[in-house]
Amino acid sequence: MFSLLLIVGIGVLGVLIYVSIYNGLVQLRQNVYNGWAQIDVQLKRRHDLIPNLVETAKGYLQHERQTLENVTKARQMAVDAKGVADREAAENMLTSTLRSLFAVSENYPQLKADQNMIRLQEELTTTENKIAFARQYYNDEVNRYNVATQKFPDAVVAGMAGFKPEFFFKTEEADKAVPEVKF
Repeated sequence: MFSLLLIVGIGVLGVLIYVSIYNGLVQLRQNVYNGWAQIDVQLKRRHDLIPNLVETAKGYLQHERQTLENVTKARQMAVDAKGVADREAAENMLTSTLRSLFAVSENYPQLKADQNMIRLQEELTTTENKIAFARQYYNDEVNRYNVATQKFPDAVVAGMAGFKPEFFFKTEEADKAVPEVKF
């Protein structure tokens, strides 16, 4: 009788531990999804600002049509990207084309002085800062989740329940700095 109670007690304790670990992993995975959603919100804001920036610059940059087209194409690629890896590559390309636009705009004093352009670039810079913060938060949550799914005994539960590792949102070395805007 005592051994039966002991076996049942150990079984109940095992189930409780499993449920506790499983719920912890679910919470960590949800934090990763939330982190991605925060990045997505800021990227949408960035994507919404870019057409206004391009329209403002169009009148001044008549001879720089290719630069404007590249920014527009890169923005569309970023909007259409799916998944972390594709989004990462598209956003890095968009950052690069925006830098080209800002560099070209340096050659146009009227554009540099345009209040709409100044305001849009300030908003874009603020958004870039928010994106960097959201990426940091997301990567911190991915790290917590990935560590939890790899350490014992959580790794056993993670393997049994199908928890897969998540991927970090990386940036290219050149894109780690906030774009500098000079007027």
